[in-house]
Amino acid sequence: MLQNEDVRFTSSAIKLPLFSPPPLHHHTPNPFFTNLHLILQNFPKFPHPFRQNLNPKDSFLQTLSKFQHPFHHKFNPQNAILQFLRKPINPFSWNLSNTPPLLCCASIALSQSNFDDSSSLSPKTGSGNEERVLISEVLVRSKDGEELERKDLESEVLNALKACRPNSALTVQEVQEDVHRIIASGYFCSCMPIAVDTRDGIRLVFQVEPNQEFHGLVCEGANVLPARFIEDSFRDGYGKIVNIKWIDEIISSINGWYMERGLFGAVSGVEILSGGMIRLEVSEAEVNNIAIRFLDKTGEPTVGKTRPETILRQLTTKKGQVYSMLQGKRDVDTVLAMGIMEDVSIIPQPAGGHCKEEKVKDTRENPLLDTGKVDLVMNIVERKIGGGISAGGGISSGITSGPLAGLIGSCAIYHKNLFGRNQKLNLSLERGQVDSVFRINYTDPWIEGDDKRTSRSIMIQNSRTPGTLVHSQPDGSLTIGRVTAGIEYSRPFRPKWNGTAGIIFQRAGARDDKGSPIIRDYYSSPLTASGNTHDDMLLAKLETVYTGSSGPGSSVFVFNMDQGLPVWSDWLVFNRVNARARKGLVLGPMHLLLSFSGGHMVGNFPPHEAFAIGGTNSVRGYEEGAVGSSRSYVVGCGEISFPLMGPVEGAVFADYGSDLGSGRSVPGDPAGPRRKPGSGYGCGVGICVDSPLGPLRLEYAFNDQRTGRFHFGVGLRN
Repeated sequence: MLQNEDVRFTSSAIKLPLFSPPPLHHHTPNPFFTNLHLILQNFPKFPHPFRQNLNPKDSFLQTLSKFQHPFHHKFNPQNAILQFLRKPINPFSWNLSNTPPLLCCASIALSQSNFDDSSSLSPKTGSGNEERVLISEVLVRSKDGEELERKDLESEVLNALKACRPNSALTVQEVQEDVHRIIASGYFCSCMPIAVDTRDGIRLVFQVEPNQEFHGLVCEGANVLPARFIEDSFRDGYGKIVNIKWIDEIISSINGWYMERGLFGAVSGVEILSGGMIRLEVSEAEVNNIAIRFLDKTGEPTVGKTRPETILRQLTTKKGQVYSMLQGKRDVDTVLAMGIMEDVSIIPQPAGGHCKEEKVKDTRENPLLDTGKVDLVMNIVERKIGGGISAGGGISSGITSGPLAGLIGSCAIYHKNLFGRNQKLNLSLERGQVDSVFRINYTDPWIEGDDKRTSRSIMIQNSRTPGTLVHSQPDGSLTIGRVTAGIEYSRPFRPKWNGTAGIIFQRAGARDDKGSPIIRDYYSSPLTASGNTHDDMLLAKLETVYTGSSGPGSSVFVFNMDQGLPVWSDWLVFNRVNARARKGLVLGPMHLLLSFSGGHMVGNFPPHEAFAIGGTNSVRGYEEGAVGSSRSYVVGCGEISFPLMGPVEGAVFADYGSDLGSGRSVPGDPAGPRRKPGSGYGCGVGICVDSPLGPLRLEYAFNDQRTGRFHFGVGLRN
């Protein structure tokens, strides 16, 4: 075929006028080639994702609002771009009036003056009604028509082509799809396919414009996202051609960082600036306001009894913070733990929005508007009664004469929300055949004006408890009467750590079964340290508690110390330290529980304050206090539990306890006349049932003296 000197091909980033056939010369144009020109001239223009100035808030809203939950979606601009590029387009019905701004385009323009009647460009029919044209050569050029300086980019274009191969018959649709693939490779911001009629046939040239090389980063709006995280994400791309897929991976990584922490934040805009600078815009939803709304059980607004400031100070979420759903969940749990709420929920709403006077449903829509901030509405359903009367019962672990003798009945008058400040007042009475406790207790869970969450508790108590733990009497019962009054302050000082300090006054003495005071037991051992009918002491208390996460693998550690203060000459002065630790381990379907306790006392203390070893919470297989009464002690336990059926678990255990040879150093040596061995072990089996009251334990154990005993307990071992 003779080369047509008058045929000229041009490419442009503006819409060209429709082709007008020129006068025919010695060469008659192929009618399909004319159609190809008309069709590809109106090829759709594909906007480049990084050249549009995105509104961070609008983009963030439009993306997140399409999903049920804002953190179930990864903002992925590349996916949206690729979906647009891959969308089937009918070139005959493309509406140019709706064409997006021309930033990245694919078009073919043809001007012709002469065609040869003997052209070999005979169209071939495809599988459908779309005609095909034979392409003899496929080339890759820059937007200026020159060869690409970087051969690796040329390879990227050629590797992206699927249909456009030399000596292949193509349809317009197939050319269009290959243009999509070139753009989707991520290295190029524009691609123009140009058809050139040559002597050897039609040459298809893809004129591409590579993205810029990455030379710098500007990040805006990332207040909580660590700068080191951003730097590390972009570090490998410095000096390289920007790839859309690489940017998308970074965006997914940044959005994943926010999702892992439950934060309302995501990448909202990316733009390539001149000089290879990338501008990354991040939208983070700050808390604008927190409001409390009281609802009744039907969801209608009502008047609350609790002061809003009492609830608000429980929240760790504060104004100006980026809203975290995980932090919000912890705040809900904290408010529920106050014990005066029946239901609590947090609803994010657009900043400046108004709460509708109707039951709020959790739409889980993104709450951001143009302000980029959220208002949090905490819906609260209070319990009906803040105070009331309760009754119950229990079993005393100090009773050894029989199970029924240890039964205790109780009743209480209480109020859980005094003055709307969550302060609690409790008057209780417990009464059994031997035990009796009357207690008045006032608790302020959070002292007003304190920013350390300090609580205060004031207690007055009059009690009678069995003295048989240390002074078992063969000729009758013996009780220890105590009148106690004190004040304690408690405060969390580290995560999972809590400290308590207080002052407690106590007057204690022993009484016989008729209620008369006595100073010696059946074996003539003294029952008081002062020699009087009662001992007075003022104790400074210090306690530290560590509580790990709940579950079979939890850990607990408790350390407490009591120090007698010599305010008056006849007041007792002694020091007592005690420590307890428990650790759980998961062994497949089984759970291993290890526990340890130990203590020591120095100074002048009453014998009934000695450590009692043996019993349900000590060495099982022995009666309460039957192993020893001592100044010092250690007790260790190992237990393996395994599921049986439903809420029932089986257990195998072994306990050991010792007084470390300190039994004789207790005033009056109450353990010697009672022939307590001072050390012993027990092992056995048991079952545990999970109940609303806590774990109910029924166990049977043999001790080293080959005697067995049943034990019943509520809750985990102390």
